[in-house]
Amino acid sequence: MKKQTAGREHLGAFAPKFAELNDDVLFGEVWSRESQLSAHDRSLITCSALLAMGAPQLKSHLTIAKENGVTKEEIVELITHLAFYAGWPKAWSAFSMAKEIFEK
Repeated sequence: MKKQTAGREHLGAFAPKFAELNDDVLFGEVWSRESQLSAHDRSLITCSALLAMGAPQLKSHLTIAKENGVTKEEIVELITHLAFYAGWPKAWSAFSMAKEIFEK
């Protein structure tokens, strides 16, 4: 996985500690533990959680998921499955994001 710098780019001057934790701990230490859980699987889990919360970060994590080898078919199945647990409107929103990302 490439080195994450989004925290520093977007919040580094405003919230430097949060940016550091985001880039170095969450994405640096946690996401790099691939012998415990692959980046592919972490992406599926993260997208599931963000969809369930209705979090706007879902869109960027769908892009990361694609980069981590998650297929369109896997995302479609994930969203379809979660529609019944997280809510139909959230699934519609997620499908709009996923369609834009996976049809590129």
